[in-house]
Amino acid sequence: MGQSSSSHSPSPAGSTHHHQRSITRSSSSYSARSEILGFRYSKEEACFDFPDATTSFIDYTSEIPDDCLAVVFQFLSAGDRKRCSLVSRRWLLVEGQSRNRLAIDANSGLVPFIPSIFSRFDSVTKLSLRCDRRSVSIDDNGLIMISLRCLNLTRLKLRGCREITDVGMAALAENCKGLKKFSCGSCMFGAKGMNALLDKCSSLEELSVKRLRGINDGVTAEPIGPGAAAKSLKTVCLKELYNGQFFGPLISGAKNLKTLKLLRCLGDWDSLMEMIAVPENSLVEVHLERLQVSDIGLSALSNCSKLEILHIVKTPDCTNVGVISIASHCKYLRKLHIDGWKTNRIGNEALIAIAKNSANLQELVLIGVNPSSISLEAIATNCQKLERLALCGSETIADTEISCIASKCVALKKLCIKGCPVSDEGIEAFAWGCPNLVKIKVKKCRNVTYEVGDWLRARRGSLVVNLDVCAVEAEAMDASASDNGVQEDMEITHVAVAQPHPLATSNSVRGSIFKTRFGLFGARGIVTSTFRRFSNGNTNTSSNGCS
Repeated sequence: MGQSSSSHSPSPAGSTHHHQRSITRSSSSYSARSEILGFRYSKEEACFDFPDATTSFIDYTSEIPDDCLAVVFQFLSAGDRKRCSLVSRRWLLVEGQSRNRLAIDANSGLVPFIPSIFSRFDSVTKLSLRCDRRSVSIDDNGLIMISLRCLNLTRLKLRGCREITDVGMAALAENCKGLKKFSCGSCMFGAKGMNALLDKCSSLEELSVKRLRGINDGVTAEPIGPGAAAKSLKTVCLKELYNGQFFGPLISGAKNLKTLKLLRCLGDWDSLMEMIAVPENSLVEVHLERLQVSDIGLSALSNCSKLEILHIVKTPDCTNVGVISIASHCKYLRKLHIDGWKTNRIGNEALIAIAKNSANLQELVLIGVNPSSISLEAIATNCQKLERLALCGSETIADTEISCIASKCVALKKLCIKGCPVSDEGIEAFAWGCPNLVKIKVKKCRNVTYEVGDWLRARRGSLVVNLDVCAVEAEAMDASASDNGVQEDMEITHVAVAQPHPLATSNSVRGSIFKTRFGLFGARGIVTSTFRRFSNGNTNTSSNGCS
């Protein structure tokens, strides 16, 4: 009749708390390992030890297949993925095998840990190797070890890897023949390494080269390309090169090239334009920024009849003649950015030619250009598909011209006016004009007040109105501020005080040659402004957003 107290008695009151304390201790032990299991590696081999699950612990994810768990991980940020890898051995394994993107600090201390890193992350297809300029980067041996463990690599970025030579690049090309996108900046290998990549990687589609030091010697450097990538290459971007003309055979030999970006490269580019711009060329998008190119080069470029996107930024030798030639022959032009650098060499004649011939124009950016009411009226009347318009740093765009745009640009959706002599009267015209207008931004226009902005919002409730009057006041107080503006993002909300930015980049190794070539125009402050977020197009240029 007695009851057994040993087999059926309830658990002691403190047992639940004891179990909670054990879980807390386990959680703290996981946190202590986070520094080891992340991407920071100590000098000793990382050891992954997890406490055994207690009988009371239930893994509700045990029934989820690894593939499904991997899909869940793909929706997490990099930090959350690292934390998830600490949960269990299974999660650690699945997270590593499902990660296809990896960015690594490529200093010389990485080399001993390359086998363990890429044993865990054995499915990487997109890799970024970056090294700080104050550190010593991995050398050829490190790059060879990585290439042997990433045979399925499709995208590779090298930044500041100054110890990599032509030998390492040749091995990379031999081991990773499936590369589709390659980008390098501030590296020291030369033409031989680049040619090895182009000869072996027959699927290469995008090539971006910035400050490649190994081809600075114009005497011994050999021409580059096109190699086996001649048929597959679609995008070439060259930035800040002293001898970018050595890429001429590559550009002219890539018959399926769609996008060409030449940014801040020294040398005369007219002859190269004449060589590459043949009627059978497939070029659709061309960016020319701070380049020594003249009307000869633009006239040659007009042979590319399929051209849809053109950026002419701070090219002081380009005039109305070259732009007229482009407008007359490139009938499919959709996006046109012109930064005249206030040289007054591109003006009304070029804009009238654009109005007459570019009926498909959807986006127009004019910086440092002084059009008249005649040319603006022609564009507003004839370019009926124009949806995005930016007018910056113009001395002739006033209320009359703005009223003309408001009354005739029926399809206009987004408008940016910056540093122009416009007043409240001109802005008031948008209360009735441009019925499809979604957003208007007015910046550094001294005669525009906040009152007109509030009035316009009241008249058109759905219209986003951004007025930045404080920027003008800040410029008036700062004698060093540019009178033409700075880089900006049109996603700024109601008010923001602009801070002046230097025109030169932070990298002082650009070289005295570059400063000498462009020193004549160095005092001009107008900065390129484009529609990075403003447009729906896929132009990933280095210009600054106006939206």
